Amino acid sequence: MNLPEIDKLIFFAVNRDMQNSIFDVIMPFVTNKSYLVYLPFFLLLLFKEKKNAGIALILGIVSLLLSDWSSNMLKHYFERIRPCNELEGVRMLVGCSQSFSMPSNHAINAFSFVTPFLLMVRNRLKYIFPVIAVLVAFSRIYVGVHYPSDVLAGGLLGSFLAVCMIVFYKKTAERFKDRPDSTILFVFLLAISLFRVYYILNSPLDLSPDEAHYWEWSRRLDLSYYSKGPMIAYLIYIGTAIFGDAVFGIRFMAVIFSLLSSVFLFILGKNLADERTGLFSAIGIQIIPLFSVFGILFTIDSPFIFFWILSLYLFWKAIGKNSVSDLSPVEIHQTGGMVCWILLGVSIGFGLLTKYTMAFFYLSAFLFFLFARGQKKILFTKGLYIAFLTSLLIFSPVIIWNIQHDWVTFRHTAGQAHIAAGFQISLESFIEFIGSQFGVVTPFLLMLMIPSLWRLRTKREGAFLFWFAVPVIAFFLLKSIQGKVQANWAMPGYITGIVAFSAVYLNEFTSYGKWKKIVVSAAVLLSLATTAVAHYPAVLNLPPDLDPASRLYGWKDLGAEVTQTFEQMAETGRPVFIFSDKYQISSELAFYVKGHPVTYCVDRGRRMNQYDLWPGFNRLLHDDALFVMSGDAKIPKYMTGAFRTVEKKVFTVYTKKRVKIRDYSLFLCYDFNGLSDKKPETY
Repeated sequence: MNLPEIDKLIFFAVNRDMQNSIFDVIMPFVTNKSYLVYLPFFLLLLFKEKKNAGIALILGIVSLLLSDWSSNMLKHYFERIRPCNELEGVRMLVGCSQSFSMPSNHAINAFSFVTPFLLMVRNRLKYIFPVIAVLVAFSRIYVGVHYPSDVLAGGLLGSFLAVCMIVFYKKTAERFKDRPDSTILFVFLLAISLFRVYYILNSPLDLSPDEAHYWEWSRRLDLSYYSKGPMIAYLIYIGTAIFGDAVFGIRFMAVIFSLLSSVFLFILGKNLADERTGLFSAIGIQIIPLFSVFGILFTIDSPFIFFWILSLYLFWKAIGKNSVSDLSPVEIHQTGGMVCWILLGVSIGFGLLTKYTMAFFYLSAFLFFLFARGQKKILFTKGLYIAFLTSLLIFSPVIIWNIQHDWVTFRHTAGQAHIAAGFQISLESFIEFIGSQFGVVTPFLLMLMIPSLWRLRTKREGAFLFWFAVPVIAFFLLKSIQGKVQANWAMPGYITGIVAFSAVYLNEFTSYGKWKKIVVSAAVLLSLATTAVAHYPAVLNLPPDLDPASRLYGWKDLGAEVTQTFEQMAETGRPVFIFSDKYQISSELAFYVKGHPVTYCVDRGRRMNQYDLWPGFNRLLHDDALFVMSGDAKIPKYMTGAFRTVEKKVFTVYTKKRVKIRDYSLFLCYDFNGLSDKKPETY
């Protein structure tokens, strides 16, 4: 007799042979309301042994969360069918879920929760907890929804994870005595990183259009791309090479870069002020909406934030901690070392390969040397120029690529900056930019950053923070008077603003009066609350046209609909290709349509994008096509003669609550006979 047969034999022995009227009442209650069985004993323990029981409760809840997550992942790995869905003659006392069976969530959660009580509480009442856990595990077999091996595996794994959590707690508590700030940061970053991994794996948000488009880049690695440097494509390529062409493969790097950003901001804050300032800064960047979103979504801003912070740290290390007003250029060079200058150049170069806003680092550094007291001498050191040349060398692939492609990136950047529009005043865009900053940084925090930077500016460390913040923010504030500025463009200026706020308002919090404490607390809590809601925007129940997350909904559903239509069209035996008139739709379809097909973007009356630099579909004569447009649209006139016949159908995507998000028009086009080439009208 093999193990599966033994498993079934024991299952039926419990489920059918042990049947009795008492168990038929008790077991469904235990399996559905187990928390009510725990509650009175927990309250007694808490009354008799407050501290240990409280710690055990916290560790039990954390262990339960980790166990439940692990169990759900293992279920999809083993894909074992539940006995109530597989075997005949099962006595069903509760509903039978369609989820997989191995391991049992009830068992793993019960044992992970009770183990800390068993190992950390001295009172004899603790022995009732494993008894309840065994009863919960047994009930899952009795009611017919799990095999014995399911609950056995769940019990063992839950106990193991709880023991690991207890060991982790004890080691962390010992470390906290000697290094409290770095220990708090370590635990915080570990917790938030695990949460982000869980969130990405179970996220209600589809890939954003930018993420999908950068993933398209990663399928065609190059020296550079139309609108951005190549770094984002290389990083997504690495992520998907490890985890596959899935949402997690694309977004995993966001978790890593967000974690590293906090680590280096902690070190920078520690070097500029003290360890507590570093701690507050490192945590602060994780709870501010402008930055926290890039710990989940992987766009160019995720690595850009990291390279900016890394460059700040290397810059401060290169120029040395001490004042240089009385040093010679040779002595100044010796304070930092050539290695730091070279590494700084590499970091800035990588930042430029990520986002061209990194060029503001040059401006801020120059202004710091020029206006910070006693720093002009650094302008005459060779290390500074070696760093500059190194950064240009790292950035050179973008230059080479643009030489080969008629400088399209520079044309695009000039268009984004509204250079062709000349000088003009737009009060609307100015107000819109200010409003966006209040939204992404939050009002109280933004208003406290500015005075903290101003207050610290007279000292060398404060001048460093000031000149790497104010010029960037001021530039985009003035730029918004001339034209539209995106909310995240001024982002690097707020990084040293966080350090200044931490040094002034958080480090000195206990010395402030009542009202100042209220304002500072409100700044932190409002930022934290905004970030929390941003992760679960559905709690606000906003209509799609007001919900900023709505652009991340519906793409998977559209991909499924296009996949079905595509497969139906392909049944004729004629090749079918997919295209749109927007790069966002083309990119999302490339990702979400089954098989990740090559997609195209037709160029008619829009600005240039990366698809225009890749081979188009004009060579696919006499193939059929699926043309997708946003909204309930009419097929454009230039398309009417390109195909023999065209059919249209409208597909609507909805939220989980069946609220309409948007329509898409799917045009089934047959027998492509070509389109005339057309150059982009704008960049």
